[in-house]
Amino acid sequence: MTNLTLNDGRTMPQLGLGTYQIPDAQVATIVRAGLDAGFRLIDTAAIYHNERGVGEGLVHDEVFLTTKLWNDRHTDAAAALDESLALLGRDEVDLYLIHWPHPAADDYVAAWRALVDLREAGKTRSIGVSNFMPEHLDRIIQATGVTPTVNQIELHPTFQQRDCAAYNADHGIVTQSWSPLGQGETLKDERIVSIADRLGATPAQVIIAWHLAKGFSVIPKTGNVDRLAGNYAAHEVTLSQEDLSAIDAMDDAAGRMGPDPDTF
Repeated sequence: MTNLTLNDGRTMPQLGLGTYQIPDAQVATIVRAGLDAGFRLIDTAAIYHNERGVGEGLVHDEVFLTTKLWNDRHTDAAAALDESLALLGRDEVDLYLIHWPHPAADDYVAAWRALVDLREAGKTRSIGVSNFMPEHLDRIIQATGVTPTVNQIELHPTFQQRDCAAYNADHGIVTQSWSPLGQGETLKDERIVSIADRLGATPAQVIIAWHLAKGFSVIPKTGNVDRLAGNYAAHEVTLSQEDLSAIDAMDDAAGRMGPDPDTF
């Protein structure tokens, strides 16, 4: 499995396991099965209310662990991370993200300054953001001189966020795709299904392979243990340039499924 080099010199697995909407009581089982399947990047967040279960599932030491700062803690990031670390049973995480810019409160620059301090204090090895658009990124970089290592955004074949992904690439920020399978809807798309049928792959594998080929980090979520190995095996699927172009052509400016970062 490929590792990506972050702009702080550290490396991160390109393919990871998301845990959104997996209940705390079930997530340890999923995480353990994901590690057995080969995943070494696990993504959670304070707002998922499953950090304790994620921590219980971390039976391997060599796991890259991400969690996130919720919107109501932008002025209280140090205490928020301490709470997450206590639940996870860890002294540090590999990556701490500001979950949303929450521009209405306008505290995300202060939150970013706090994350810089938390990195210096050894509470997190790397720092980044989630759902930040170029104007939000410009502000935090200009205010601190520190560029996020990762920007985790909604990204799937029918909502490709090319402007934001291009900004990230230009600034050495890894684009990490959340909801990479389009909340399951894209799995039924005949364009994806036809490629999958021809390659003897699953639709999920085709979409994950597209993200990987684009150079994105990707964190598909499944609550189904039986799907974990198949999702991880997507890194073995090779798409032709024609396949990639066909999926590129699925982009839809109106394809957003989650909240709008400018108003959420």
